[in-house]
Amino acid sequence: MTEDVLESRVLAAVEATGEPFDVIEIDPDLADTAAFCERYGYPLETSANCILVASRDDQPQMAACVVLATTKLDVNKRVRKRLGVRKLSFAPAELTREVTGMEIGGVTPFALPEELRLWIDARVAGLDRIIVGGGSRRLKLSVTPAALAAVGGELVDDLALPL
Repeated sequence: MTEDVLESRVLAAVEATGEPFDVIEIDPDLADTAAFCERYGYPLETSANCILVASRDDQPQMAACVVLATTKLDVNKRVRKRLGVRKLSFAPAELTREVTGMEIGGVTPFALPEELRLWIDARVAGLDRIIVGGGSRRLKLSVTPAALAAVGGELVDDLALPL
């Protein structure tokens, strides 16, 4: 799938939520959250990462997790227990691309495969707006937390730990 097609699917999914959103075009070399925030002047406290995790089973169990940039996903305890697996890690770039069509740095909670669980750290719900990936490394989206719920995101207490 081309980057343009993927971005169109993502934007259609965001629009379908009925929630307000803004598209932020960026330099793809600055897609990683810390670099993006520093260059474009957005606070880390209003930015989030959408991270895929995968079990180490032959048929990996997977989930997408949205956590604030000021926190660290609790992969080894909270997420592993929710998935009900023995060993869990961040999905490698190749698997992330295979499952979502997206590159790390552009992964978004919008337009994910329906079978992929989407968990959102409850801290996100306390914000008016949150910045997430836009499906490619050249877009970010400023959305309401309600938009994440509208695409099936489940709020989870303590999905992440403070840094």
